[in-house]
Amino acid sequence: MPHLPTEFVDLPGIRLAYCQHGSGPDLLLLHGNSESKRIFESYQREHFNGFRTHALDTRGHGESRSKDERLTFDQISDDVIAYCQAKGIEQAFVIGYSDGGNTALMLAHKDPARFPRLAAISPNYLVSGTTDGTLREIRRIYRLMSLLKRAGLPVQKHLLRFDLMLRDMGISEAALQGIRTDLLILYAEHDMIKEDHLQRLAGLVPGARLQKIMGCTHMTIYRHPEAIQAMRDYLG
Repeated sequence: MPHLPTEFVDLPGIRLAYCQHGSGPDLLLLHGNSESKRIFESYQREHFNGFRTHALDTRGHGESRSKDERLTFDQISDDVIAYCQAKGIEQAFVIGYSDGGNTALMLAHKDPARFPRLAAISPNYLVSGTTDGTLREIRRIYRLMSLLKRAGLPVQKHLLRFDLMLRDMGISEAALQGIRTDLLILYAEHDMIKEDHLQRLAGLVPGARLQKIMGCTHMTIYRHPEAIQAMRDYLG
C-alpha cells in the first residue's frame, strides 16, 4: 500500500511536512526522536479513522526543512501551534509518543484551550527520568556523532536530535502543576523512562491518569493493541 501523501505548509522558520487523513474531530500525531510521521500510518488509516488526523514531521525530522543550531521543545511546540493556526484548527486532541509526548506536555502548558485532551506515551520532562543504561548509550552515540562531524560527515541533524535527549525539556514543575487540560500518560512495562519519574510527572499534573502497558517496550508501546485501545477509549 502506498504511503499517505505528504503535504507542506510554510511556517516561521520551517517548511513543515505532514500527512492529513480522514474526517471528524482534529487529532494531532507527534512522533518520537529520530522518527517521522510515517510511524502513525496505521493510526491514520485504521485505529483513529474517525478523526481528521494530522501526522507531523517535527522540526529536524522527516521531510520538514529548517535551519537549526539547536532543537528545543519550546520551538517544536511553537511550530505545532503555528501549524494549527495556519490550518484553522481551533481545537485538537493530541497523541504524542516519546519526545512527542514531551511536546504534548508543552502544548498543554502553552495553549490549553486549543488542546483540551492529550495522550502522552512515555514522556520525560527531565533527563534524569531516562534509565541509566539508556542515557549511557545516548551519550556514547552522541560522542560518536561528534567524531564523525569533525571528520566531515553530514551528521548535524543526528547530533541535534541526540542533544535534545540529553537536556531537560524546559518546563518547570510549577508549570506542570498549572496544567489544567486532560492528560493520559501511558508507559511500557520495559520502558526507557523510569517508572518513578512517570509517577512523579502524573502526580504533578492535576487529574492526570497514568497507565502501564504490559508486554511491551519503549520502542513498541505505540503499536501495542492495549495502548491503542486505551487511547481510543480516552479520546472517545
